[in-house]
Amino acid sequence: MRDARLLLVVAIGIALAIGAVTDLVSQIQYEPPQSRVLIVDNSLNRPIYVPEREWKRYLRGVPYDVVHLPSGDAIPPVSNYTHMIISGSTASLVDPPAWAAAEARLVSRAADEGLAILGSCFGHQMLVYALSGSEYVRRAAVPEVRWIEVELTTEDWLFSGSPNPWHAFAWHYDEVDDPPEPWRILGRSATCGVHVIRYGDAPIWGLQSHPETKPLNAKLLLFLDWLVYDWAAEEIRRALCQKPQDDRIMGSVMQQFLRGEP
Repeated sequence: MRDARLLLVVAIGIALAIGAVTDLVSQIQYEPPQSRVLIVDNSLNRPIYVPEREWKRYLRGVPYDVVHLPSGDAIPPVSNYTHMIISGSTASLVDPPAWAAAEARLVSRAADEGLAILGSCFGHQMLVYALSGSEYVRRAAVPEVRWIEVELTTEDWLFSGSPNPWHAFAWHYDEVDDPPEPWRILGRSATCGVHVIRYGDAPIWGLQSHPETKPLNAKLLLFLDWLVYDWAAEEIRRALCQKPQDDRIMGSVMQQFLRGEP
């Protein structure tokens, strides 16, 4: 009887050991690689506008690095990252600064290596500038400095958790104009026909608006910019008086972006 119990204990131990090894092998084979994000900071108005502050709250602990190309920061190897976020800027790609060429090369390398890329405002325009050419970025016929409504005209899984239409803050004087294939236009506003884009089926999206910026932060940015730089700008004064409408889509968008296409 004692021998039978001993054999049962040994059998259970072997089964548990096999199960533990199987779980370990399963994790090694199927666990996705650790995400790491490169935030490309294009701010010219530090410390008023610091993109890292806007974006890090949505990363929820995912590790990230920041490179500030206007200051001449060294560009880290693209192979270190799985995702890239390209920030807004007061710079213009209609009259590009010297550092824009280096950023365009960085974006092109990241796209070639299959990184998931999300560009906002200037970053949205930079994606088209880098991957298709400077001729597809122009001065906006109607600059948007206010909270706007964006209508999604084409479904895309990145926005599956977002309302349609949705509202967000926008602040841009340039815009993308009729981007060529493989770009697909996914959304528009009343005064800008290219508000949301995707590069074919690649994990590369551009947003002309700033859904990453909360209303209180947007009001603060508007006020400081008006006070320090553009005190005569009527559109900024109007935006300061506007009641914000913001559907806060960036939380679900970033979750989808980091998780990847199902």
